[in-house]
Amino acid sequence: MENNIDKILNYFDNKFPNAKCELEYSSPYQLLVAVILSAQCTDKRVNQVAETLFKLAPTPEKMLELGEENLKKIIHSCGFYNNKSKSIMSATKSIIEKYSGQVPNNMEQLSSLSGVGRKTANVVLAEAFNIPSIAVDTHVLRVSKRLGLTNENSTPEKCEQDLLKIVPKSKQAKFHIQAVWFGRYFCKAIKPECETCELKSICKRK
Repeated sequence: MENNIDKILNYFDNKFPNAKCELEYSSPYQLLVAVILSAQCTDKRVNQVAETLFKLAPTPEKMLELGEENLKKIIHSCGFYNNKSKSIMSATKSIIEKYSGQVPNNMEQLSSLSGVGRKTANVVLAEAFNIPSIAVDTHVLRVSKRLGLTNENSTPEKCEQDLLKIVPKSKQAKFHIQAVWFGRYFCKAIKPECETCELKSICKRK
């Protein structure tokens, strides 16, 4: 597998110098909730819902006071609101009971929370705690396969391990966001903008 990581990182830095997470939050807890809500939902929709939600329940304690039924009503438009509300309330209870109301800052404890897999945990680690990590969502996986950074049959977990080996620690958190932006707005699943892409020569897309 050919490694063009330096070329890719330079291209991303030039194209997305100010890339940042598009979810709006003001605490690690709010970010965690927003990422749970973002499953199969746009960041734009999550931000609209979160604006209302976080006015009522900005902290774990306030979320418990809000209650699951009220939470369902507020997040209904995000889709899968039954499962998401259960996950948020369960994770919130664990954060209060096990971690004194503070979102943990390590993979093992984060991924033990309801509704939190490796991708969500990595987003929180990188965004909220500035801990080097790479969250692999559908955009990152697609871009990494097309650019030859992981094998065509790689799973998100395998892709994450491949990327951690070649992306410098100091750039890992930013790489995730840049790859998301690249995949979301340019290297799209359908009709990618290949003709204007400076990485076309190394792309594996047929």
